[in-house]
Formats: sequence, structure tokens, C-alpha cells
Amino acid sequence: MPLFNYSDGDVLGKVISVDTTTVIVEVDNSELLKRLQVNRLAVLQSSKQGQHLIGLISQVTRKKTGEILEDSTPEEINELNLCKVALIGTFLNRDGAESNIFRRTLESVPEIDANCFALEGENLTGFMRILSRVGNEAASLTLGQYTLDDQATAYLNGNKFFQRHAFIGGSTGSGKSWTTAKIIEQMANLETSNAIVFDLHGEYEPLNQAGIKHFKVAGPADIEAGRTLSDGAIYLPYWLLSYEALVSMFVERSDQNAPNQSMIMSREVNAAKQKYLTDGGHTDILDNFTVDSPVPFDIQDLISELNDINTEQVPGARAGTTKAGEFNGKLSRMIARLENKLSDRRLGFLFQGGADTLQFDWLENLTTALMGSTTENGTGGIKIINFSEVPSDILPLIVSLVARIAFSLQQWTPSDLRHPVALMCDEAHLYMPQRNAAGASDDISLDIFERIAKEGRKYGVSLVVISQRPSEVNKTMLSQCSNFVSMRLTNSDDQSVVKKLLPDSLGGFSDILPTLDTGEALVVGDACLLPSRIRIDEPINKPNSGTVDFWNEWQEATPANRLTTAIDNWRKQNIQ
Repeated sequence: MPLFNYSDGDVLGKVISVDTTTVIVEVDNSELLKRLQVNRLAVLQSSKQGQHLIGLISQVTRKKTGEILEDSTPEEINELNLCKVALIGTFLNRDGAESNIFRRTLESVPEIDANCFALEGENLTGFMRILSRVGNEAASLTLGQYTLDDQATAYLNGNKFFQRHAFIGGSTGSGKSWTTAKIIEQMANLETSNAIVFDLHGEYEPLNQAGIKHFKVAGPADIEAGRTLSDGAIYLPYWLLSYEALVSMFVERSDQNAPNQSMIMSREVNAAKQKYLTDGGHTDILDNFTVDSPVPFDIQDLISELNDINTEQVPGARAGTTKAGEFNGKLSRMIARLENKLSDRRLGFLFQGGADTLQFDWLENLTTALMGSTTENGTGGIKIINFSEVPSDILPLIVSLVARIAFSLQQWTPSDLRHPVALMCDEAHLYMPQRNAAGASDDISLDIFERIAKEGRKYGVSLVVISQRPSEVNKTMLSQCSNFVSMRLTNSDDQSVVKKLLPDSLGGFSDILPTLDTGEALVVGDACLLPSRIRIDEPINKPNSGTVDFWNEWQEATPANRLTTAIDNWRKQNIQ
């Protein structure tokens, strides 16, 4: 039975203007005009039998026409009541064996004088139920309830959400972390889910359920305690870094010898990796490896070789004399930077991982933990990595290193053996900045993430970009996202970025961004059947991102020894 059975008495008005995706409806009855609300839904008669067009009301106006004289009566004053509707989809009474189908495509446009009806009451409830029914399948992802009808569950298509990348954004306190947690807990329920969550502040530590495994980039206390991968401590040894990343860490760009230092670094790293493979008998790799191949090498041997080059003496012009070698004294600053990095306890996860990280099969153990699904690693397919103890100056380098490992593994896996992975990039503006604000480590990070954004879909790598400052996130990254979950945004620059990314046909729908309630989102994209305002359900386990009640806290007693404990932790670089 068709959902819409409107009669002539239900007519709201008639179409008087038709554009590609916009129509203007004239409403004769001024009382009916009062019932209309912007951002509500309307139904229009299609030029095709058995179809209706669904639109979003973007503007309601009342204009007085004719000259108003002092002795004019109300009957002599004409009104022009107009309603602007943005077309967003087609509703079919029947499509083959299926009935009541909504599609996000315009198969026709209304004719002039076509009837327009308000979508409200039982018709609205029925329509929302159909959207929920279509979404209620294996590929569905639940967010909450539609604001238009709080009895209808809002579903997203889980396949399309991750296939075409996604953006989750909102000002501080808008419910962005709750939305992310809501998605993560549903991913964890899938048997072979596979995702890495970049948790920069430890917000998602409370998310503890089957299918979720927590890791932390090893800090000074973890190294001192001898914690390993099995304890949840991650080491990302220096030999995993690409050549460009090694140069950015150890070579000072302003040094006049920087080109020579970069060349020597490439040559000696390549030689060190070749020596490791030769000594280990890995002859099958020797013929094809490059300086970027993930092959271990001893950093101390590299420093020793660099020192020899830096102090090298060669035979002089006269017999029995020597002179400084070609690179004598030109590597001093690079060696000093390298030795300084090695002694920096904050970078222990790079240089102090112990002998285990130099084992040839160590990379397989790391990737099984980070890239394995629940059935592969036996712990959890959703890996939440805490980067809170990584120094901010190399944070982009380290986050992008994990992303590069994930992408490279997918790229070098035969297509019939690939298993998709999602990268949940929280606080993305910190390591995906605009190009004009990027430093050396930022450039390397951007190169990696831009490539994933452009090519990741081919290899089964999805990006979910999460940020409170869309205006500071790299434009290439956002332009590749086809799904948007936008919470409240109060900054005009951030609003402008999101509005530019949304379809023009939505009209003024995006203008509600600054007025959204906490936990309410504007959801638009390939994964959503209908551009919708959705109230997000609370996650089972809430992240550590709740807003502090300052006024209430200031009326309570302060915890004992809080400052002493903080100073002690600060000095030890570890929260106890």
C-alpha cells in the first residue's frame, strides 16, 4: 500500500517555479503558511506516475502586493505566500517487488502547478520508519534518532561511511568524542572489525569492551619498567622511518652542509641495512630492498661510521702528508643532533626499544598487534593508541608513521588477501594542518595522509577525520571526505569550511550549525539516505572528554596532595 495518500484538501500549494534542484511553491492559504517550518520536509507531485519528490523547506516568505492606501480594506491587500523547497530525493510507491522506496536521486522534476504537501504527522512517522527499515540491515551503523521524529532510529550505511572517508567535527563540548565513541563501540561488535584510533590525549581509555585493545606509545616510565608489546607498550623503532623522516629529524635545513648530510645519511643507512641483511642471511631481500624498506639496523654502528667520515683524513699532495677528507667536519651538527635524540628519554620509543626491536621478525609482531582483526590477534580488532606522551614537535611524524605502516601493509598485500582497515584520526588538525602552516615533520605527515585520502579506497584503507577546527585541517583531506557528521560549530571560519563541502542543493540547511544542541549533529553524505538532523545516542562507555563543571567544583573540597602529585608526575613524565 502506498505510503502517501494525499487528497485535494491536503494541498499546501502549487509549484510556480522550477530550477534544477529547487522549486518555488505558492501557498494560497495564509493559515497553512504558518504551519511551515524551515528545514522540515515537503512532498511534491512528480511528473511520473507512482512517484513523489521529497524536498527540504529552505525558505518561507510572505509578501504584500499592491499599494496600501489609508482607506484600503484587508480584502483589497493581496499577499504572495511563497515556499522555497530544495529537492533531495525520490519516493517510489513500487519498484519491482518492493514497495515504498526512497532514493537519493532525482528521476524527474515537478511540473508547473504540481501539488505540494507538507510531510508531517503520520506521514512523517511512516516516512522515517521506511528510512529506518532500509537502514536496518547488516551494513547499518546506528547513530541515534532523527530530530524530526524521535521514534525513528537514524541509520547510516556502514559500507559507504568507511568506503568514501568521513569527517566528524564540532566545537569543544559539542559531543564529538561521544559520537566517535558511539561508532567505535559498534565497530567492536563486528566479528573481524579492524581499525586504529589515534588517541592523542587518552580520551578513549574508558572504552573497554570485547573487541577493543588499548596500546600506548611507550613513555619513560614504560621503558624503565621494561614494558613490552604484550603489556600494551608500543615501540616504533627508528628503522621504520622513511628516508625523508630520518632527514627531517637529524638534518638541520638551515645548515649549509644539509645537502651533503642528507646524501651521506641515505648512503650510510642503505649500507647499514644491507649489512644487517647480509649478516642475517636474508639474501632473498638483498636484490630488491631500498633505503625505505623496513629493515632493522644498529644506530650505534651508523653513528660510528658517520664519525669516521666526519674525521676522515686522506693522503695529501706531498708524500707522507694528509689532509681533511671530502666530508671532514661537515657532519658534526648532524651527529650532535643524532646523539642528542638518542639520549632524549622522551624519544625512548624510537631508540630504546631494546634488542627485541632489532629482531627481523619483530615487525610481524607489531603489525599483528596493530593491524590484526580480533580473530587474528586474539585481543581486539579496534586498537586505540594513546599518543599522549609523544613530544608535540614530532607528533605528526609518529602518527603518520603508524598510518604509513597501515597503508604500506595494505598496498603490498595481494588484493585477494586484503582485509580493510579504518584510521580514526582524532584531533586531526594537529597532524593534518594546512600546507601553509606546515613544518618539516608536518610536510611528511601530510604527504602520507594525502596519499591515503586519494588512494586508500583502492587498498581498503579508510580515513575518519575528527577535529574541532575544520578550518585548520588540510583541505585535500576534507575534500576527499564524502560523509559529514557536523556537530555544533560556533566559529565562522569553521562553519564556512563545512558549508563549502556540503551540497549546494541543501540551501540553508547548513545554517543551523551554530544552533545545534550538545549531542546533536547534521549528517550528510553517501552513507545517509536523507540529509538529517540527528540526536546522537550516548555511548555505553563515555570518553574522558566531559566538560568540567567549574562552578560546582569550586564549591567542593580540593583533593589532598594534588599539586605535589602533579609535580612528581611531571618530573617523572608519567601519570601514577
